[in-house]
Amino acid sequence: GYIAKKSVEPGNTVAPGQALMALVTDRLWVVANFKEVQLRRMRPGQPVTIKIDAYPDYRFRGRVESIQAGSGARFSLLPPENATGNYVKVVQRVPVKIVFEDPLPKHLKIGPGMSVVPTVKVR
Repeated sequence: GYIAKKSVEPGNTVAPGQALMALVTDRLWVVANFKEVQLRRMRPGQPVTIKIDAYPDYRFRGRVESIQAGSGARFSLLPPENATGNYVKVVQRVPVKIVFEDPLPKHLKIGPGMSVVPTVKVR
């Protein structure tokens, strides 16, 4: 892994619980927010093709590791409230964790926050 963000310098005073740095592991994954209607046949273990916007000529192999039990909106800091009586149906998105099957090439600069397009092969 490597240090992605260092927020302290030699000689600084630090407090207990203060974040000193952010570590990025060698094992990266993707969290893709799929529409709830796309989850019908999706299961953990299914193969995924991952395209990273920064490297359009590359295709990476992955697999679905897990599907969150609930929509992203339900677990957000401010979940949506429907106190106004507005009954418009809004399709929710559910986070799906996708892991890479193969080690990523070292010469490509791939890290957190990059945009990807995952394609899950449902059976």
